[in-house]
Amino acid sequence: MSCYHIRGGRPLEGRLTVQGAKNSALPILAATLLAPGESVIENCPCLSDVDAALAILTGLGCRVWRRGDTVGVDASALAGAEISRELMEEMRSSVVFLGAMLARMGRAALTYPGGCELGPRPIDLHLAALRTLGADIRETDGVLCCTGCRMTGGEIFLPIPSVGATENAMLAAVCAAGTTTITNAAREPEIVDLQGFLRAIGAKVHGAGSSVITVEGGVPLHGGSYAVMGDRIVAATYLAAAASAGGTVEVTGVDYRHLSTVSAVLREAGCDVQ
Repeated sequence: MSCYHIRGGRPLEGRLTVQGAKNSALPILAATLLAPGESVIENCPCLSDVDAALAILTGLGCRVWRRGDTVGVDASALAGAEISRELMEEMRSSVVFLGAMLARMGRAALTYPGGCELGPRPIDLHLAALRTLGADIRETDGVLCCTGCRMTGGEIFLPIPSVGATENAMLAAVCAAGTTTITNAAREPEIVDLQGFLRAIGAKVHGAGSSVITVEGGVPLHGGSYAVMGDRIVAATYLAAAASAGGTVEVTGVDYRHLSTVSAVLREAGCDVQ
């Protein structure tokens, strides 16, 4: 366990640019599986979860390269449709690959995700959404064996607006024949960012940011380029640090609208936020 020693009592001063959003980069990397050809993702953060996602893509047959915060994924020739237990357990977001694998390869074999210090995260909403589109998902000795060769569009209603389930449903629906409607969808900015990338590779997705998302499936896809949004959680953390310690901090590289709730609270606490 790491040990941190903090000597406080000093106001914070300076200007910094936040990294790309991890919670946006991971589903976008999974979405690169959908399109034959190379996709280039800019502003991709250098984090262990991203490394794990790239390892998963490599294991599935993608050619992957990285230069700084830019990542290239060529999914032209995929090989295999199985993710090892070791990679699945490295991060809880690994389950987002399920929808993309079913959409592109028609099958997938993987274990339940891990990698979260808060404990296990249920994925029942993910599985229910994919089954609505026609996926057959069975569990054998802790392994999810999934097939979805004939998935078709459908009406997906999420009992709660799960971010991960919304992402998996979007990824699977892109290649399902017909139109899919996701009701009570998550509305986070990361969902809007995933829609942006899907549009960049040719998909027809509408409504992200609202509670109803529509996906017109079966459209030919191609590689594309996209820049990941700035990490609003990281930005909010720096703002909160400045508020608690005092001083003046300028944060760039993030959409201020994604921080409106945090900004409002900081203003109520007496901070000057511009």
